[in-house]
Amino acid sequence: MVFPYCIPNDPTQKSMMGKLTIFLILCSITMAFPLVFGVADDPKGVEEWFHKITNHYHHEQKITKLHFYYHDLLGVTRTVVAQSNTTSTSPTYFGATLMMDNPLTVGLPFTGFQVIGRAQGLYGSSSMEEPCNVVAMNLIFTHGPYNGSTLTVLGHNPILHPNREMPVIGGSGVFRLARGVVLLNTYSYNFTVGNLTVEYNVMVQHY
Repeated sequence: MVFPYCIPNDPTQKSMMGKLTIFLILCSITMAFPLVFGVADDPKGVEEWFHKITNHYHHEQKITKLHFYYHDLLGVTRTVVAQSNTTSTSPTYFGATLMMDNPLTVGLPFTGFQVIGRAQGLYGSSSMEEPCNVVAMNLIFTHGPYNGSTLTVLGHNPILHPNREMPVIGGSGVFRLARGVVLLNTYSYNFTVGNLTVEYNVMVQHY
């Protein structure tokens, strides 16, 4: 008796079954590549990723530390997009809102540097008593090991304080579900042209 799913003795059919088996194995390997070499970004892959961290990986959170410089250049990488009727007479420029696309670098221009990303977003003068900004921005990494990943920052920046802290509220790519802090310190400010360089130390927890 020959059962329906038994491999037959016909050499031609055996050869076809062998080729089919090899094809299925290669398909399985190819489909696994995005999960091995990168973070899946399709809906099904993201859902599977959430199931994995929920069921198995809560204890495997990573802490990543980053150090770089943020360059805010008036009229070049930032521009005023809105202001109130009283902004020009306010000592803190209250109400001024600016859009930015500022370069992030490892190193400084006079010591040798590499652009690793951009800070894109907006900030606005939010205090009538002291120079202070509310900041909403994405740190978008375009070079290096975090290329294609982002961190999202939303916080309070009292710009005259020597040391400031803003929360990291999320991220994407390798920083998916990130949370942490950005520590800021003004490195230099050119009062004549309004250009600003800020040192960033970032510490984030992610999966």
